[in-house]
Amino acid sequence: MKRILVTGDAGFLGSHLCKRLLDDNNEVLCVDNFFTGRRQNIHELLDYRNFEFMRHDITLPLFVEVDEIYNLACPASPIHYQLDPVQTVKTSVLGVINMLGLAKRLKVKILQASTSEIYGDPSLHPQPESYWGNVNPIGPRACYDEGKRCAETLLFDYHRQHDIAIKVLRIFNTYGPNMQPNDGRVVSNFILQALNDQPLTIYGDGSQTRSFCYVDDLLEGMQRLMGTGLESYSTCGITNEFTEYTPPCD
Repeated sequence: MKRILVTGDAGFLGSHLCKRLLDDNNEVLCVDNFFTGRRQNIHELLDYRNFEFMRHDITLPLFVEVDEIYNLACPASPIHYQLDPVQTVKTSVLGVINMLGLAKRLKVKILQASTSEIYGDPSLHPQPESYWGNVNPIGPRACYDEGKRCAETLLFDYHRQHDIAIKVLRIFNTYGPNMQPNDGRVVSNFILQALNDQPLTIYGDGSQTRSFCYVDDLLEGMQRLMGTGLESYSTCGITNEFTEYTPPCD
């Protein structure tokens, strides 16, 4: 049995991850400030004897004892992260610094839920992990995009400087139960419009493509990535391929 910290557990992905970890007989400590997470997402988890919830904002230091860290805390929908862009940046930067500090003190692995948004408005499709992106650091989405890019920088610098075992997962368009119906994402929009007998909204000329991943498949890849060895090394993963890529250190 491991004691595992999951930040952002009351969100869409976090709630599913916690249930999987509990079903695997782990002790799970969950941290959320309910900025976008919902209590009903974790209601059934309260029946597990190995589940513990703490209301906390990871932009503030956290002093706990755990064996692994999954850092999922950050609003992911544009509707939500643009409500308070400064707090979004703080969650990605200060929050990651605090989680890395915890991982450094405890000498444990940490997995960062990154995003396809680190590629910005990509000029290359599909994006290989070697592609560095086409980014806008001052636009309305930059609070999320640049915050996540800075988070990856911090993870790799902590790895190089302090030998922290890191896992970085770049997540693409995940869908499934517990999504908020008003989060503005394409799958939830389509479902909501279909249920209300409304025309489906297609933006632009309809020629754009997306890489969709069901939540169970994403979490399978996430857990497999976390389970790849105990030694310190750097790994990025793209969820729709479950590939591992060890980037150069220079």
